[in-house]
Amino acid sequence: MDLVYFVVLVSSLIFVHELGHFALAKAFGVKVITFSLGFGPKILRIRGKETEYCVGLVPLGGFVKMLEASRGEAVLPEERRRMFEAQALWKRVAIVLAGPVMNLLFPVLLYFVVFAGQRRFVPPTVGVVLPAHAADGRLVPGDRVLAVDGEEIGTWAELARIVQRSPGRALSLRVFRDHGYVDVAVTPDEVVEKRELDIVERVGQLGILPNLPRAVIGIPHPDLPAWRAGLRTFDMVTQVGGRPVTRFVDLEAVMRDNRGENMPVTYFRPRVVEQALGGLVDMAVFDAGVANLTPDPTPGDLAARTGIEPADLYAAVVPDRALASAGLQPGDKVLELDEVQVPAWSTFRERLTSAADRPHQVVWSRDGRRMSGTIRLRREQWTDELGQQFDRYVLRTTHWVPYAAEALVEHAAPVRFALRRALSETQDVARFIAVGFLRLLEGRLSLSSLSGPITIYDVAGEAGARGGDDFAWAMALVSINLGLLNLLPIPVLDGGHLLFFSIEALLKRPLPLRVREVASLVGMGLLFLLMGIAFKNDVDRRWDVIVGQIKELLG
Repeated sequence: MDLVYFVVLVSSLIFVHELGHFALAKAFGVKVITFSLGFGPKILRIRGKETEYCVGLVPLGGFVKMLEASRGEAVLPEERRRMFEAQALWKRVAIVLAGPVMNLLFPVLLYFVVFAGQRRFVPPTVGVVLPAHAADGRLVPGDRVLAVDGEEIGTWAELARIVQRSPGRALSLRVFRDHGYVDVAVTPDEVVEKRELDIVERVGQLGILPNLPRAVIGIPHPDLPAWRAGLRTFDMVTQVGGRPVTRFVDLEAVMRDNRGENMPVTYFRPRVVEQALGGLVDMAVFDAGVANLTPDPTPGDLAARTGIEPADLYAAVVPDRALASAGLQPGDKVLELDEVQVPAWSTFRERLTSAADRPHQVVWSRDGRRMSGTIRLRREQWTDELGQQFDRYVLRTTHWVPYAAEALVEHAAPVRFALRRALSETQDVARFIAVGFLRLLEGRLSLSSLSGPITIYDVAGEAGARGGDDFAWAMALVSINLGLLNLLPIPVLDGGHLLFFSIEALLKRPLPLRVREVASLVGMGLLFLLMGIAFKNDVDRRWDVIVGQIKELLG
C-alpha cells in the first residue's frame, strides 16, 4: 500500500508541475509535441491532434517537449512562429515559471480542502490571563473576543495568528463580557523567538490562554478549614452541595454565597503509582472521596474563608535535579524568586529561563513553613532532526493545572477561514523551506539533512495510513519543496532556464547554444551529486532503523 501512496503523491505533483508548463505553452500558441509523466519505457500512449500524451514506467519525473529548432528537429516554415524560441522573452519566462508556480499554488488547494473539512473550532474565549503581560488588567477569564480592529473572528487560531503578527501594534478588540459588549485596546508584547534553522522572529503576545482551569485546588496550610475537612492539594473538585463543578470559577461561584453552612464536597484525588504497567511508566490514578467543608462565616474570598486556592503555584512533579537538590518537593508552593514574589507558575518559568545561566534563590512553603534554596538550571546539548546542534537550559519541574475544554463552535465564514489559513500555511512552509536552502548554501545546515525518494516513500506511506488530511499535508509539503527546488539557478532545472533568460535580457541576445549545453551538463552533474547524497542519507537513516530493530530483537 505504501507504494500506491508514493506513486499517487509523486505522480500528482509531477502532473501539476508539467501541467503548468503545458497549459501556458498552449495559451501562448507554442506547439507541444509530448506531454509525459514519468521516464523510461512508455506504458501508455495517447495521440492527440498534435500532442502525444505518455505515461512512463518510472514515476520520478516528467517533461513537456515543445517545438524547438535548437533540438535539431525539422521545423516547417508555417510553424516557426510556434517554436518556443520564437516567443517573446517574457512569454518564455512565464512558460518556464508556470511549473514551479503550480507547485506552489497546488498546496493552497490542498490546505484549503483540509481546513474546509474542519467544522468545529476552539472559540476565542479567554481562559487564563498571565500576570505581567499585555492582557493583564485589560482582559479577564471568560471574555469572548468577537472582532479585532473591526474584523470579525470566530476561532482561537485566528486571534492567535493576528496577535502574533502584530508585535508592538495597538489592537482594538470587541469583547463580549458579562452579558454586554466592551471595546478593549491592547498592545501585544514584542517577543523575540528563535526557531529551527536559526530563524529569529519578532512575534506578538498578549499573555492569554484558551480554556479555563479545572477545579484543582491548593491548600497552603494545615490549619485551614479545607485541610481540616480532609481536602488536600491537587484534589479535583467535582461537586459541591450536589451541584456539579468543572472549572475553578464554578467552584468560586458555588461557594460565593456560603456563610458558614456545611457543604459536602466530592473530589478526585490523584494517587501516584510508581513502576506501573510492569515498570514501564510512573502514573497517577484517581481515587474518589467526599469531604464535609464548613467555610468561615466571615466575609472574604474563597481562599480566606476556606483555604482553597488555585493549584497553579504548587509543584506537582519535581524531576529537575536542580530544584530537587535545593529541597523543593511535590506539593510545595513557590512563593518568591530572587526576593520577588511570584504571582503565577508562568512567571516563575519565564524569570528562570530569562536568566538561565546564573543561580537563583527560590522560596517556597510546605505546610505553612517557609523554606528556601539556590538553584541553577541544567544546560543540555541536543541535535534537532535537521542535524543542527544547540545548547539549551531546561526546567523539567512543572505544576499540574488541567483545563476544561470550551465547547467547540462552528465558524460563521468557513470558506473565508479555510482560504486564509491555506494561504498563510503555504506562505509559512515556503518560507521555512527557502531558509533551509539558504542555510545549506551558507554551510550552516549539514548535507546529511537532505532527503531523497526513500524518505518521500516513507512519508507518503505513513501519512496515507493516517488518513486523507495527513496525506494532503504531506503532499503539500513535498509540492512546495519541488516548486522551490526547481527555482534554484541550476541548469536543467527551471531556475537554470530563468537564469539564461536573465542573461539574455542583459546581453540583448540569447547565450550561445554551446554555452547552454556545457552549463546543462555541469548542472546535470551537480543534480546527480545532490541526488546521490540524498539517496545515501536515506539509506543511512533506514540502516540505522534496521540495526536498531535487530538490536531490540537480540535483547
